[in-house]
Amino acid sequence: MEELETIIFDLIVHSGNARGSLFEALECAENKKYDEIDNLLNKAKEEMNIAHNIQTQLIQDNLAGKGEISLLLIHAQDQLMTVMSEQALIERLIKMQKQINENN
Repeated sequence: MEELETIIFDLIVHSGNARGSLFEALECAENKKYDEIDNLLNKAKEEMNIAHNIQTQLIQDNLAGKGEISLLLIHAQDQLMTVMSEQALIERLIKMQKQINENN
């Protein structure tokens, strides 16, 4: 596998890891396991930071004329952007779920 493909797969992996932690945190909120939520959200943020750093490097390389735009790269970018949206929504849903749980 080429080095660029490996880097792109790293972007996909870290985005996926973040997504997994986010949805696990949401499930914890639904099940009133509040003590686990912050750790999971922090894991997600760490994974997103890694993914974002990879994305930034890929963009800089592309602007410098290195690398190429491929369907795999577009897929990786799509995964990252989707998880970024999910992150904002899930963090809000967790707050809402806590309020619902407190009122029931």
